[in-house]
Amino acid sequence: MPGPAPDERMRPIGRRNTQGIRIDPEAEATHEPRMAVLSALVKHEPGVLSEVSSLFSRRQFNIESLTVGPTADETTARMTIVIEEPEPGVQQAKKQLRKLIPVIEVEELESAAMRRELALIKVAGDKPDDVQAVAQMYGGDAVDASKDAVTVEITGSKQKIDAAIEAFEQFDVLEIVRTGAAALERGSKTMDSATMESDN
Repeated sequence: MPGPAPDERMRPIGRRNTQGIRIDPEAEATHEPRMAVLSALVKHEPGVLSEVSSLFSRRQFNIESLTVGPTADETTARMTIVIEEPEPGVQQAKKQLRKLIPVIEVEELESAAMRRELALIKVAGDKPDDVQAVAQMYGGDAVDASKDAVTVEITGSKQKIDAAIEAFEQFDVLEIVRTGAAALERGSKTMDSATMESDN
């Protein structure tokens, strides 16, 4: 059948690989890692933390922190999981969490969510008054003191904790313990079992 010559035919717009196959720009796009805070409401029962941790380990998600504690409902607990992953990884983490039987609900918190950490910082005890003064600058307080060491408690955002630790380096930091983030959405929005039942 007659037709246009090869150089007259329409060609799809877009890049092609060495085999001449057109490259999908969306598939080729690279995604930069971002920090995501996932809040998971789970059944308060033995083994749940292990199950969630195993899931993240198998999938090789990059966990920054994971905290868990009871809620107002004694049958449920809340996990706050901070991960750093490209966008597809964040979506996959939420999808895989929702598949676990003990998990009731999962949501990603907004960047404006209330997010707090706690740190215990133990420093050399030869300048206790100066240590207390620095602690008060960051809204903290000395919770233990001896002639050899002073332990300070600081609560706040990750940035505040990081800044406090840097400030205490002048006193010879002996030991640091930090919790992961605990986070809640601002305003009246809640995620609990009662809310889930009313929404279903």
